[in-house]
Amino acid sequence: MENSQPDTTTQLLIIGAGPYGLAMAAWAQDNGLDFRVVGYPMQFWKEHMPVGMLLRSGIGWHMDPAKTHTLSRFAAENGVELERGMPIALGTFIDYGIWFQQNRAIDVLEQTVARLDRSAEHFVATLDSGDSIAASNVVLAVGVRNFDHSPDEYVRMIPPACLSHTCDVVNPADYRGKRVLIVGGRQSAFETAALLCEAGAANVELTYRHDTPRFETSDWSWVPDLVERSVADPGWFAWLPENEQQEIQQRFWSEGRLKLEPWLEPRIENDRIQLHPHSHPVTCESAASGGLAVGLSDDTVTVADSVILATGYRVDIGRIPLLSAGNLFDTLETDDGYPQLDDHFQTTVPGLFITSLAATHHFGPFFGFVVGSAASARIIGAGLKNRISP
Repeated sequence: MENSQPDTTTQLLIIGAGPYGLAMAAWAQDNGLDFRVVGYPMQFWKEHMPVGMLLRSGIGWHMDPAKTHTLSRFAAENGVELERGMPIALGTFIDYGIWFQQNRAIDVLEQTVARLDRSAEHFVATLDSGDSIAASNVVLAVGVRNFDHSPDEYVRMIPPACLSHTCDVVNPADYRGKRVLIVGGRQSAFETAALLCEAGAANVELTYRHDTPRFETSDWSWVPDLVERSVADPGWFAWLPENEQQEIQQRFWSEGRLKLEPWLEPRIENDRIQLHPHSHPVTCESAASGGLAVGLSDDTVTVADSVILATGYRVDIGRIPLLSAGNLFDTLETDDGYPQLDDHFQTTVPGLFITSLAATHHFGPFFGFVVGSAASARIIGAGLKNRISP
């Protein structure tokens, strides 16, 4: 880190401008903190989710700690029809995020933080422009982008030019006329298959190691109460016995992973979509007809032009570039890739807070979803007040 005067100094630097970052900014604004937000509003949602995607979020899942600029209010003011039990379009939620930022008058510096360092006096964030920001406190709200999981066995097996992760499948029309193999069998994999076929893919096959999930509406009604409990008692999940934590995680898993939304079923009933449960890729070679001949463990061979990994996300904070490039990463204590956090999302580096998916090990699985964004801001805010108050 170069020894130079920062271009800007602030009490709080928020890195990331998705739901968790914008929620934190709204809290800081409401509580009179001097803060800066660096990032691109709703960037992951715009650039790493497919056009036409439908969300499983509830209507009550919003990002305002003050509970005023909610998704329901956005819909009412903009003539958007939202019904309970019906999916929310990706574009609708992106529009809500931009509306939230604008109506809350949250100024976002649209740059990337290249590295984050710690000096004796403060944190220093160096931007891609070369400018720097000094901050007494930092909230990392970088979401899931750095955590896409591509299993090594498939990375080694499949040529890079033919391999992608679902987070890079943004425009389904890019696959028009192509033969596609999707590795994975949860909601993301099935919805990607439907979107690709609807956009003109020649055929889509899915391979996955488990039973085909059942088509059944997910029940998230129990989640908001647990999120609110985290505001009242931030350490409750971390202090539960391991078996009770696992019960909650399993219930969340059952809703999100063992079910497929019923509105997806008629879109999957397509003669261009073929399912291969209880299987996975074991071989890959060039096909005589062009493309790849991928051998599956069920002794079938599928020919594909593209292979898409719907293999989810795995937290490893060492993959966050701004941390690995700076001087404080080695002082961060971790547990299986997750940062060790206190009951206010604060890491073992005082003044550095990490939220969203990276916080789920301590706070529970709900904080990997929008439903936890407003609560996260309130919990971090209480910790900030303790640090900032004289």
